[in-house]
Amino acid sequence: MALQSKIRPVELVGQTVFLIDQTLIPYEYKKIEIDNYKDIAAAIKDMLVRGAPAIGISGAHGVALAAKEFQNLEKKEFFANLKNACDYLISQRPTAVNLEWAVKKVYNYALSNEDKDVSEIVGKIFEFAKKLELEDIEINIKIGDNGAAIVPKGATILTHCNAGALATCGYGTALGVVRSAFEKDKTVQVFADETRPRQQGARLTTWELVEDGIPVTLITDGMSGYFMKKGMIDLVVVGADRIAANGDAANKIGTYNLALVAKAHNVPFYIAAPLSTIDTSIKTGDEIVIEERSHEEVTHINGKTVCAKGVKVINPGFDVTPNELIAGIITEKGILRPDYNESIKKVFEE
Repeated sequence: MALQSKIRPVELVGQTVFLIDQTLIPYEYKKIEIDNYKDIAAAIKDMLVRGAPAIGISGAHGVALAAKEFQNLEKKEFFANLKNACDYLISQRPTAVNLEWAVKKVYNYALSNEDKDVSEIVGKIFEFAKKLELEDIEINIKIGDNGAAIVPKGATILTHCNAGALATCGYGTALGVVRSAFEKDKTVQVFADETRPRQQGARLTTWELVEDGIPVTLITDGMSGYFMKKGMIDLVVVGADRIAANGDAANKIGTYNLALVAKAHNVPFYIAAPLSTIDTSIKTGDEIVIEERSHEEVTHINGKTVCAKGVKVINPGFDVTPNELIAGIITEKGILRPDYNESIKKVFEE
């Protein structure tokens, strides 16, 4: 039995969605109740919910809430409005492919039931969205178990940003590997870098690991090379928001730097992500749209300015790590290895 996390950041109960407001952690733990798709969209855009799998499932639940809102319309109008709502949900975070994947999956499922009454279609959409939520946890447990096989005994794992229970529906991708490894070997520990500018590593990763009793040490983003040179890091495991057909992987800004430092010190660098994060429609990472976020994320911390007034700021939310820096992509169907063009193509043909 996998070491289950107590944390459920996205949960559909009946026809209401409950989200943990991740902007408040670690200062406050608060669940918010959402009953319409526009509020789901706002929660995704404003990062009350974040992490590619969690965003995806939130989007799926947003489609269900939209369907409920339009349930009294004629069938043709129902589907037209539902399609518009889907497009609106997808537009909130352009880099993470899981959002588009999940929203389209629910919409296509609705279309497959077009012969039924609208009220019946709505009920089926809610059932399907809940099924995707539960499947996400199962997929992450498989990712964790597959990844645990490459974690040495007593290892120290460095991770970036938050790819844990908070980024999924309750287990984690990169931290799913940690959870599965820790279940087998209680000497496994984590180094979490703070992850500027939104500090997801400091705020979120350390919080959830402490909650689940897994040893974690916080370091700043610039310390990774120091600890690798000292031989204190055994491997790096991070998540991803979109992976191209050749294995190039977009993840939180700073991941590329970390991969370069790991390569320089012969520390294996792994991506942990579900197959839904792989976008086979794009050949390389050069085609991934990188979201530009608010400049205040850089200029302010906890509402206070940390730089000179009027300074110029550029704030890309993500960067792309080239495939040659990635030792393996840990998925629910095993660990994909180079040549990624071949291994990714093969796993989707199975």
